[in-house]
Amino acid sequence: MIRMLSLLVTSVACLLSGFAVADDAKFTPLFDGKSLAGWKTIGDGTWKVAGGVIHGSSDTSQKRHGYLYTVKQYGDFVVRLEFKTASGDSGLYFRVERKDNELIGMQANIDPRGDTGGLYEIGGRKWVVRPKAEAVKKYFRPGEWNEMIVTARGRHITVRVNGILAAEVENDTGRTRGQIAKQKVDVQFKDVELAK
Repeated sequence: MIRMLSLLVTSVACLLSGFAVADDAKFTPLFDGKSLAGWKTIGDGTWKVAGGVIHGSSDTSQKRHGYLYTVKQYGDFVVRLEFKTASGDSGLYFRVERKDNELIGMQANIDPRGDTGGLYEIGGRKWVVRPKAEAVKKYFRPGEWNEMIVTARGRHITVRVNGILAAEVENDTGRTRGQIAKQKVDVQFKDVELAK
């Protein structure tokens, strides 16, 4: 069985007014489209860059989670990216810290089987916001490119998938600073951007 591998992107964020990205938000790339400069890896699996896309994959023989995470740490941010996933439980991690060969912190879930857009705390509370299956069907497009926007301002966190609010926490009790990461099983990411 393929184990969940995590691709970590260090947390990016700027709070959105009315839960939409502000028109004047200044996004800068976290991924240059050609290399993994500014990122580190831990765990099993493989990360490759081709055609402006990061592709994370693993096979059934690999037991450990695999992560791609930013060198820098972030507090308040908005992170915007596109993702496409074929199998397994992946996600965008943020406000995380490394503990041995794992990353501990918040995850905006990406899973073609369900729960995409939910918030899960690794090494802590587990599900913070778990979306209902009927809600996921309204905003998630299996097998296609999807846009995810995670906004973290202080203790207020929102996750939007394809423009629809998927999860919100107004008074989160977790970390307020850390790295951003991605988790992999068989997942692709592109156009990864951050605004502060």
